[in-house]
Amino acid sequence: MLCLFLLAILTGSGSLIYTRYLVNILKIEERKKIEMWAEATRLISLPDSGQNIEFLYSIIEKNKMIPVILTDEADSIISSGNFDAIHLRDPGYLKSQLEKIKKKRDPIIIDLGYGYSNRIYYKDSIILTQLNYYPYIQMGIIVLFILVAYLAFSSSRKAESNQVWVSMSKETAHQLGTPTSSLAGCVEILQQKYPDISITKEIALDVERLEKITERFSRIGSKPSLKDENIVAIIYRTIDYLKSRTSSKITFKCNFNAPDVIIAPVNAALFEWVIENTSKNAIDAMEGSGEIDMHISETEKNILIDVTDTGKGIPKSAFKKIFDAGYSTKQRGWGLGLSLAKRIIEEFHNGHIYVRHSEMGKGSCIRIVLNKA
Repeated sequence: MLCLFLLAILTGSGSLIYTRYLVNILKIEERKKIEMWAEATRLISLPDSGQNIEFLYSIIEKNKMIPVILTDEADSIISSGNFDAIHLRDPGYLKSQLEKIKKKRDPIIIDLGYGYSNRIYYKDSIILTQLNYYPYIQMGIIVLFILVAYLAFSSSRKAESNQVWVSMSKETAHQLGTPTSSLAGCVEILQQKYPDISITKEIALDVERLEKITERFSRIGSKPSLKDENIVAIIYRTIDYLKSRTSSKITFKCNFNAPDVIIAPVNAALFEWVIENTSKNAIDAMEGSGEIDMHISETEKNILIDVTDTGKGIPKSAFKKIFDAGYSTKQRGWGLGLSLAKRIIEEFHNGHIYVRHSEMGKGSCIRIVLNKA
């Protein structure tokens, strides 16, 4: 892509330089034509000049492209040629054109003798004017072409990347399916034989979790269905699961009550995944000790969910990068948690997720914005 951009710059620059060269040549040629026109006009005005009058008139008539204004020595307009007939209907048009030409170039003086003279003012021909703008138009077309090519290339790469992830996800779901089913069967047997052992309940919860994860991976690539769900219940359910599987030094604080009901159109399994990934990111940032604060507020159209931690913070330069696939400050992991969360919220739920604020050494707040039903 860089090579294409450099090629466009070189092409545009070369075209601009060459066009300027041609413009200068044409300007010289047009000047010569007007000087010849002026000389023919002078000779015609002389009595008994002995010149071929028909030839002189032919020189004047051959000028079909260059706009000219003939004035006396006081700049009173005598005649004009090659101006737009429609504009000439305006009485002040020629005068305004004369003033513009006088600012750009000096007139060609026609010495009539006996102390009298006329002046010829002229402006660039239409062809020369268009040639002046041509390289800029060409550069604009080249830039537009590069922009379209870049967007097409980016879309192609994104589509290819998405296809790779979809294939990997479905293969992962397929690979997880068989051992998860076996584990579910084993857990069922354990519960029948040892119903009073608490660990079997925890194992059953983990197997259920594996089944959910398998289902999530199997659905990647297909558009999820959204239903009106109680956001509060989903968050509480996710936090309860995380509490039993994280350090006792991690405290979860909810600024809302379990019986509260806040409804939004979501895919419960995917939204639960977002809360889980966002919470795990906060746990990693606190390095095993700290507090995660969950806060829900509402506006007329949106539901705002803030996940605040007391971790090491996020540098401002990384506010957007943390949602990029592959971005991670950990030695282990693929850095897909927040990237998946962003895709689920923004592409599937038409919401928004971003770093609301962060302070190094004190913690961060990630905000999730959902649309109301």
